[in-house]
Amino acid sequence: MAVSLLTISDTRTFETDTSGNYLVEELGRNGHRLVDRRIIPDEQGAICDAFTEFLAGKTQVVISSGGTGIAGRDVTIPVVSSLIVKPIPGFGELFRMLSYAEVGGAAMLSRAVGGLAEGGLIFALPGSRNAVRTGWEKLLKDELSHLVFEAFRHRSS
Repeated sequence: MAVSLLTISDTRTFETDTSGNYLVEELGRNGHRLVDRRIIPDEQGAICDAFTEFLAGKTQVVISSGGTGIAGRDVTIPVVSSLIVKPIPGFGELFRMLSYAEVGGAAMLSRAVGGLAEGGLIFALPGSRNAVRTGWEKLLKDELSHLVFEAFRHRSS
């Protein structure tokens, strides 16, 4: 499986991106191929460009972290939503349910979303390492291959 990672943050670097570093390790451990990894600022244009470039290449899945909250700089979700052609509402619903068990009512602040875009699947997670771990371990890790199979099985070569 070809996966690209996108961290959306005004402050993180590859050294301090614990969420991204966690996903790099987990992807490798689970036999997935990391195609690309970037850290970009919370800016609509940069976010849209990165997703579009990833999905136009050899990426089947883009997992992003960061920019999913309700603060003024959090613009990931409007961009991702504009790219999704087939939403997977259960992803966000289940993520918030699982998060509620971990962080209580603060889970309502997450706007995590997933769906099929032109070119592949997108999953946008909050930026905290705990949130990324929850999304990976409890939702994506065991279903990613199935999701990719379903997304690509009727496409022509």
